[in-house]
Amino acid sequence: MAEFEPEVADDMTPLARATEFSLSMREGASRRPPAPRPRATRVFVVANQKGGVGKTTSTVNIAAGLSSLGQRVLVIDLDPQGNASTALNVEHRRGVPSTYDALVDGVVLDDVITACPDLKNLWVVPATIDLAGAEIELVSVVAREGRLRKAIHGHPWVGDAESAGEERFDYVLIDCPPSLGLLTLNALVAGEEMLIPIQAEYYALEGLGQLLETVDMVRAHLNPTLAVSTILLTMYDARTRLAAGVAEEVREHFGDQVLRTAIPRSVRVSEAPSYAQTVMTYDPGSPGALSYLEAAREIASRGVSL
Repeated sequence: MAEFEPEVADDMTPLARATEFSLSMREGASRRPPAPRPRATRVFVVANQKGGVGKTTSTVNIAAGLSSLGQRVLVIDLDPQGNASTALNVEHRRGVPSTYDALVDGVVLDDVITACPDLKNLWVVPATIDLAGAEIELVSVVAREGRLRKAIHGHPWVGDAESAGEERFDYVLIDCPPSLGLLTLNALVAGEEMLIPIQAEYYALEGLGQLLETVDMVRAHLNPTLAVSTILLTMYDARTRLAAGVAEEVREHFGDQVLRTAIPRSVRVSEAPSYAQTVMTYDPGSPGALSYLEAAREIASRGVSL
């Protein structure tokens, strides 16, 4: 069989082999058949008040995975740190039109959206440091918890095929701050589905009860359509019994809400934001990128009938 291999293969360095593999994965992504589009825009809230569970990382990489599957995706960065904006390579310095303008000043969403320069079919509403003061400024505003919902549903690309047409967003992903304040409340009122990343470690379920209690309160009083539809296990280390035990516990507790795909611990996933990229563009052949792509495919397959 060796006679069919390229002559240069034996001379390639490990770095050259890795580069070639990465390029082949990029080319494969461009030829990948698109996933079926949902009938109407699916609005996801990505939240977990416990920090360090891969919330923002999951938001941007699921968004990138969905866009590579032919979906039209909008990411709304609702975290004043602006980490999702950084990873998606959009400007988010003070003064840039952002989620702050939409929430506090009522600017229409279309005026604060920017296209992601690295990924087709992906748009972003960036977050600036101004958002840190939004919770205080919104305290005296009437119907303050519904500001984001009004902005999202006021956009002409949000809706079903009949009302929003072929240019509609298939997915809106809202990246929440790691707290249960007014910003997260706005997201919970605006969303229809929740995606909760859970770290496959001992404290995985710590604090989750408080989040689910908040969801129940929002469902009872402000947004009856909100549902926890998706649980994603992150930072999974298959070599440890602990990770397997946590995964089993989560699956027993949440059942079919848990995606079959778990995201492994990956240096590439952690490195990507420092280059203003998602792992999907930074190293598309890495285990982390392939896992996020498969998770995105699962989410898309669940939405075919919606």
